[in-house]
Amino acid sequence: MDAEDFTQIRDAVRQLVREVVVPREEEIDLDDRIPEELRGAAAEMGLFGYALPEEYGGLGVSMSEDVELAFEFGYTTPAFRSLFGTNNGIAGQVIAKFGSEEQKKAYLPRLAAGELIGSFALTEAEAGSDPAGLRTSARRDGDGWVLNGVKRYITNAPLADLFVVFARTDPEEKGGRGISSFVVDAGAPGVTLGPKDRKMGQSGAWTSEVFFDDVHVPADALIGEEGRGYSKALTVLSRGRLHIAALCVGMAQRVLDESVAYAATAKQGGAPIGRFQLVQALIADMHAETLAGRAMVREVAARYDSGEDTSIGPSSAKLWCSEMVGRATDRAVQVHGGLGYLRTTPVERFYRDARLYRLYEGTSEVQRVIVGGGLLRAAGMPRG
Repeated sequence: MDAEDFTQIRDAVRQLVREVVVPREEEIDLDDRIPEELRGAAAEMGLFGYALPEEYGGLGVSMSEDVELAFEFGYTTPAFRSLFGTNNGIAGQVIAKFGSEEQKKAYLPRLAAGELIGSFALTEAEAGSDPAGLRTSARRDGDGWVLNGVKRYITNAPLADLFVVFARTDPEEKGGRGISSFVVDAGAPGVTLGPKDRKMGQSGAWTSEVFFDDVHVPADALIGEEGRGYSKALTVLSRGRLHIAALCVGMAQRVLDESVAYAATAKQGGAPIGRFQLVQALIADMHAETLAGRAMVREVAARYDSGEDTSIGPSSAKLWCSEMVGRATDRAVQVHGGLGYLRTTPVERFYRDARLYRLYEGTSEVQRVIVGGGLLRAAGMPRG
């Protein structure tokens, strides 16, 4: 799309977030759910498919456009973006990039319209960042497959209409080899859910375990080539990591704005606390790091779109920005003092919400391994 059209979309998203979603953040946190009218508003604006291809009903945004929208989504409760995040991200992208034409036609238009919620089922109790421990299996059964296993921490599982499931189809292979991906209907016999997880933060974003007990799927449920599923996961996770980095920048901007507004008006000894230089220092550090994160994300997104760097840069951005937003929310609580520790204060909620960013879609430690190992291999170091 041209720049003017995209600017209109971004401005509409900003208005929705700041005028409609922000006033309902406390309600979302307390009720642990996104109100149906907000889901409807998101669907009407096309947010369930903004990153999916235009020919299947999406907006087909570039990575550079994606992060600009994520800056806006990050300004409010992460649960709002999470509602449609898996459709655009790790679940929808596997189908969009690697699915057959029949799979794309069957699922992408309905995902883009918000008629379906897709969920990405990779993580297991013994297989988080390292696929070597993946135990979910898929064995051939006539013309189809039978899946067995348990997935953990699966975002949107309680809402999902379909799962993109990763299972080991070749038990003789090691690590990421021999893993394939499948589209599985959430209502298929043998698919059951555990109770919703009770989490530290990000209330309203639902996760749970998913159980697959002798789940029969047809041959055409296989996405792409057998045994290449983990490489597909890495491809979409890399895009997702950059998206998360942008969400972190949006959250950092929000807590900075909250802190500046509070410090300019709250008084101690008859004067605004913003007069105190140590308060100014906290705000200055938040501002500098938010600017750095925003510039970094934009640069990495441009290099992603050009194909110059689709792995190391996104991991560096996710590492920096997820660590940065943790510092920003901590400083924001400090600026607010005792008020910042109360559940009725936005910065307290964001303090809890931010912690997850350093964990999901690859921990900070995993990002360091990806970045360090990738740079060294590019310099000629052989794989161990």
